[in-house]
Amino acid sequence: MTGVLSAYRALVARGELRPDCDQEAVATHLDRLATALATPPPGRLARLFGARPAPVRGAYVWGGVGRGKSMLMDLFFRHAEGVTKRRVHFHAFMLEVHARIARQRTADPGDPIPPVAAGLAADSRLLCLDEMQVTNVADAMILSRLFDGLFGAGMTIVTTSNRAPAELYKDGLNRELFLPFIALLETRLDVLRLDGPVDYRLERMAGLPVYHVPNGPKTTAAMAELFFRLTDFPVEDRAHVPTAELALPSGRTLHVPKSLKGVAVFSYKKLIEGPHGAEDYLAIAQAYHTVFLVGVPVMGPERRNAAARFVAFVDALYDWRVKLVIGADAPPEGLYPEGDGSFEFARTVSRLHEMQSAAYMAEGHGIRAHA
Repeated sequence: MTGVLSAYRALVARGELRPDCDQEAVATHLDRLATALATPPPGRLARLFGARPAPVRGAYVWGGVGRGKSMLMDLFFRHAEGVTKRRVHFHAFMLEVHARIARQRTADPGDPIPPVAAGLAADSRLLCLDEMQVTNVADAMILSRLFDGLFGAGMTIVTTSNRAPAELYKDGLNRELFLPFIALLETRLDVLRLDGPVDYRLERMAGLPVYHVPNGPKTTAAMAELFFRLTDFPVEDRAHVPTAELALPSGRTLHVPKSLKGVAVFSYKKLIEGPHGAEDYLAIAQAYHTVFLVGVPVMGPERRNAAARFVAFVDALYDWRVKLVIGADAPPEGLYPEGDGSFEFARTVSRLHEMQSAAYMAEGHGIRAHA
């Protein structure tokens, strides 16, 4: 069996990764965790007397965008052997949890959280959650009891996040009710910081434009190249890029046509001209560090409502320092040259130019919103 640390060092030796002492430290910790999980479970006689596998302490790996958190968790997941396991994006996991809660309430009017936690723990002993971030009160209010049930059932949890546990759900509604979850994470998981000086994802974007004009095959190819470079998704499997349903505070969900490793792809036609607004755009900005918007047209006076939504969309991404990759029929100053609100649109033009700058690209996701 090749361990996590050996696999990491092999990637460095082949030149696929550069040496990074912070990454190696996390890989070393995850290697020990994988070894602990591979310990054989109790024998048949022991199980008859109720013996369970000893709980293995999990990990919470956090740090800025592009530091290699997801890459290391993927290595760990591949090399965690002899254990039932599951890897899932945190948002997808919470959508599943809410669906299970709804079904449980239909079947039994009692407290749904314990049976839901028991069901999840019965499915896998190891749960890897990518990109934990808590942005709505519906998730915040159930997480402490849910995770307490998962830990109590012997589940090992490894998660990644852009934020330290204490920074989760910062400034959220009724945050004092969320604090027990933070304490639970800090008590039951080893908190590992991965925040070295190199943003590897940003390096992958170096030298590639993020604003493409005009729309057409050349722009489509350039944007596709950048998407697959950022996500490491095999180009030959492009028809199977994962989708997502993003939960909104109002209880609605927003369909994300392509969602992978903190990168989302939307079409202008559906996201800007469709029935969406500030709530949707804020949720996108909080959930994704990079957003692709394809097919942006020149917006004439007849598209004043769409232009206003486009302004709200750019504002949300700008405030959360989201990287925006656009395919458009005109440069920023030509997108909405006249019509109601065209004077105010000038600020959006300025922001679109700033969002292409090296200084903006170097900022961490969410840094302005939580400064």
